Amino acid sequence: MVAATQINALDPRALADMKRLARDGNSPEGLRAAAKQFEALFMQMVLKSMRDAVPSTGMFDSDQTRLFQALQDQQMAMNMAQGRGVGLADAILRQLGGETPAQAIEGEGSLDVSRIPRRAAIVAGGELPPANAAVDTDDLAEFAARLGAAIGKPRSEAGGFRGAGDAGEAAEASSSRAVPEGARDFVNRVWAHAGEASRSTGIPAHFMVGQAALETGWGRGELRRADGSPSHNLFNIKAGPNWKGAVVEVSVTEYANGRPYTENARFRAYGSYAEAFRDYANLLRGNPRYAEVLGQTDAAGFARSLQQAGYATDPMYADKLTRIIGGATLRTALAG
Repeated sequence: MVAATQINALDPRALADMKRLARDGNSPEGLRAAAKQFEALFMQMVLKSMRDAVPSTGMFDSDQTRLFQALQDQQMAMNMAQGRGVGLADAILRQLGGETPAQAIEGEGSLDVSRIPRRAAIVAGGELPPANAAVDTDDLAEFAARLGAAIGKPRSEAGGFRGAGDAGEAAEASSSRAVPEGARDFVNRVWAHAGEASRSTGIPAHFMVGQAALETGWGRGELRRADGSPSHNLFNIKAGPNWKGAVVEVSVTEYANGRPYTENARFRAYGSYAEAFRDYANLLRGNPRYAEVLGQTDAAGFARSLQQAGYATDPMYADKLTRIIGGATLRTALAG
């Protein structure tokens, strides 16, 4: 057994040591230290995703406890990456042209990822590479992003339904090398209507397109009527007692006191996307609780104001929306 070296994640000397090793060129020690850092970052992403999947509200929950938890997870990730780790550092080291320690390849209990049959995550428009293909660092980064989006995050918001937002977030977490299938078409379909709503609300058009993408999974999870026709409800606005138009009924997941529950809900249905955007703009302008949302030009402020106003019950809604608005998928789709 190889004893894992205990490193203090907050020790500033650790960064100085890495800089010193970097000055030595492509030394084996420098490459190994860089690979270990990447593995630690990956493990930290996994831990963060696991924390995000668990409701955090409680009598002991506070900014201080969340800070302590984040520091503890950072140190835990560093500890796990030392020694043999989970094998990711060895794979990165081989890609960088370094040699892994003999113990990490031949010792008992080690994980030799080169012997594991691998298939990369499916990318829109791409093909699966052959099994046992060489590890690609872009694929490793993509896998880390997909894993972070996929670990147990139940969907729930006051105006949404289970699964749609997760699809939008998972698409955003996919590789930025190609726009996910349908994302560019979705943006092209709704962009003109978002521009009209922007002029009446003062909210940037791409903010609203990003929210529609989150709510419908880039259009793939749009609510449909009983006959299968689209509802055009891009923002999953519910049909209250004063709504006189058409409706669709679906089972949704909501949150109460940080705990999810399922209920049947009625949602508005429209004749077109233009009508959906007009109704969304009217909702924001006509309800005083959304006063802080109007005129927002900061993505995080827009998302946070929506959640604080009660638009969604999902405790991670603002974080998800901010990531999509500032993400590569929307940026690339708009540029195309």
